[in-house]
Amino acid sequence: MSTTTDVQEKGKKSLLREYAEALGIALLLALVIRTFVVQAFKIPSESMLSTLLVGDQLLASKFAYGVKIPFTHTYLYRGPDPQRGDIIIFEYPEDPSTDFIKRIIGVPGDTIEVRDKQLFRNGEAVKEKYIQFTDSDHIVARRDNFGPVTVPPDHYFVMGDNRDNSHDSRFWGFITRESIRAKAWRIYWSWGSDGFKSIRWSRLGSLVQ
Repeated sequence: MSTTTDVQEKGKKSLLREYAEALGIALLLALVIRTFVVQAFKIPSESMLSTLLVGDQLLASKFAYGVKIPFTHTYLYRGPDPQRGDIIIFEYPEDPSTDFIKRIIGVPGDTIEVRDKQLFRNGEAVKEKYIQFTDSDHIVARRDNFGPVTVPPDHYFVMGDNRDNSHDSRFWGFITRESIRAKAWRIYWSWGSDGFKSIRWSRLGSLVQ
């Protein structure tokens, strides 16, 4: 015969089990979302100024170009190819454990050249409203005069918007399609070095483009 104490103990165990199951489901959903849907990234450097600021925190779409088997470069579904102008997160070629963020400048088949800081694609000067130069008085080899090079199949040429302060394809070459982790989507948080005193309210929720 059950006592009141037995009923209370069973009730507590049932409640704890419900909480544990709910927590397990939440963790599983979070893992699935992070693996296949969106992932958060923080901007640590000035290489993408003024499009992205140090302290911007953004969400990036992990299925924009397809769906990969977790922890591999193998596609379960290969989606649309990346396009010129896309801002992407990818594995840094010299250290794949590190994520870099840059803008795609050249897609397969494009011929890329930089002459005195001016970008040329397929022989034509490219007008880029998003770039900035912080060292306009100096011309530096490779940074400001580069190429021409032709982008191979399934590879991409990327550059930072802050052209005088970006370690990019001009220095270490092309990136592969498989090394692309995600496409930058929206800024969900942004603040400067002063913490809450320097929250950039106007940037919250803005589209990355």
